[in-house]
Amino acid sequence: MIREAMLYEKLPEDRVRCFVCAHRCKINPGRRGLCGVRENKEGVLYTLVFGTLIAENIDPIEKKPFFHVYPASRSYSVATVGCNFRCEFCQNADISQMPSTMIMIEGQEVDPETLVRRAQDSGCRTVAYTYTEPTVYLETALAIAGIAAKEGLKNVFVTNGYMSTETLDVLNPYLAAANVDLKSFRDEFYMRYCKARLQPVLDGLQKMKDMGIWMEITTLLIPGLNDSDEELADIAGFISGLGKEIPWHISRFHPQYKMLGRPATPLDTLQRARAIGREAGLSHVYSGNVPGDEGENTYCPHCSSLLIERYGFRIIKNNLSGPACPSCGRKLAGLF
Repeated sequence: MIREAMLYEKLPEDRVRCFVCAHRCKINPGRRGLCGVRENKEGVLYTLVFGTLIAENIDPIEKKPFFHVYPASRSYSVATVGCNFRCEFCQNADISQMPSTMIMIEGQEVDPETLVRRAQDSGCRTVAYTYTEPTVYLETALAIAGIAAKEGLKNVFVTNGYMSTETLDVLNPYLAAANVDLKSFRDEFYMRYCKARLQPVLDGLQKMKDMGIWMEITTLLIPGLNDSDEELADIAGFISGLGKEIPWHISRFHPQYKMLGRPATPLDTLQRARAIGREAGLSHVYSGNVPGDEGENTYCPHCSSLLIERYGFRIIKNNLSGPACPSCGRKLAGLF
């Protein structure tokens, strides 16, 4: 569905500037922004994907991944096509890049009220805006989020963190948590492999922290590109500066999209990264994409008791009856 977009200004000669993400695209008449789903029609900016969902699934919250948001619960997960990044390692490139590579917009129209009712009927605790970049379908996310919040559901973003301050301001009343991809700590990596910049992501993380939005951070370790000890220490140090309680998910890369020739991440690299995270003082450093690894488990940061044992997206054992460690009483950070 086509609807006038939020967060833009009109410029001379029917041009517009979009404020929804940090690209702040200036868009000529008849053209679209970098996301491929926001188009200038005669000096008015439109979203081309309002309520047009390419994905609608019930997922374990651990799949997002969120390990400190209602563990073992289900999340009603939605997406439209489109993304403001061009990551060469994207695992959902068929839908995230569809408007750019295929010049197509597909999906089923679903009104927000119906979607929230489905989420409630399914027993989900949260609505997750995920799979592609939710910033580019802000209007859809906001329409759903407002209703979901009134009905007692929490809203969570799985995002590249490239949203503008204006977008965060309008999301703030409704957004309970965000898992942000911090893909690298090098601007050259972002420019070369994502067609974006690092600083706006760091700025967005700081603003979300200041707003009180619960955050978890994910870094996909790609062999030879972002896995040096120095860069890992920089990422861990930055996260520690934001808050030592923030979980850092270190995920294993598998060849995909435009990086089919690069090998999977060695398991010892994940172990090395976890050690670096702990040395930086982080309370929770997790391994991702390695089912059965002890790095999937949650331990008490005070007494080291096993609190949650996981295998992939499944909870094998949950020793928490609330947010506090049953052994020492230390309260665990997150939403429980």
